[in-house]
Amino acid sequence: MALNPKIKTWQGCTVWLVGASSGIGRAVAHALHQAGARVIVSARQLDLLEAFVDEHPGARALALDVLEPESLQQALQQIIASHGRVDLCLYCAGYYKPMRAQQFSLVEAKRHLDINYVGALNLLDALLPQLLRQAQDGRGQAAGHISLVSSVAGYRGLPKSLAYGPSKAALSHLAEALYLDLSPERIGVSVIHPGFVATPLTAQNDFNMPALLSPEQAAQEMIKGWQRGEFEIHFPKRFTLWLKLLRHLGHGLYFRAVQKATGL
Repeated sequence: MALNPKIKTWQGCTVWLVGASSGIGRAVAHALHQAGARVIVSARQLDLLEAFVDEHPGARALALDVLEPESLQQALQQIIASHGRVDLCLYCAGYYKPMRAQQFSLVEAKRHLDINYVGALNLLDALLPQLLRQAQDGRGQAAGHISLVSSVAGYRGLPKSLAYGPSKAALSHLAEALYLDLSPERIGVSVIHPGFVATPLTAQNDFNMPALLSPEQAAQEMIKGWQRGEFEIHFPKRFTLWLKLLRHLGHGLYFRAVQKATGL
């Protein structure tokens, strides 16, 4: 069932990817550039962004820090000045360090929350007024799309995810609330729940990651989801469907199942 306006073509669409210097964000930027989108990549590492632009003629790099609202405002102003609108904005900036209660760090816990969640709020502060203006001018057409990269770690509590999981759960909740407010405006909202994807962040894991995907595979799943008008885009299904099922277990059964599966 399509809950969002379907994106039927990427040709000429203006796509802004925040957190696109590596991993999933860079893979999505590459795929959308190949599909004909006008791609703007943002992150803190200007050298990595410029390397992407060198390999993708017509793409644009706008360095920023998601924890600095002014830099997001300035980037959006530059995009509107040159392209006039934003058709899709993907928030894929993320931070992850494995953490258990025995090694709790307040500094690390707050850093997860700042980058994974507060950064998305800073983006919304800049972007929402523009998308609402596009909705007013759209004459019934799709007014743009916001997509937030969460994680299956946000479904329920997991070992080693004491800081990461709650920040992603907040992002998933945010996407649902946004959808309720923005769908009547013809503004698309989607949330991405990837399983394990081979990125610099997951390279820190010291355990077997079932159904591990490449960033390129993840990018294709996301693009298919946007084209189908999905709200929740989760993958790979052979892994995420089991996790979704576990969400419905009572706490006793859930805790025992997770402890048995992980050995933790």
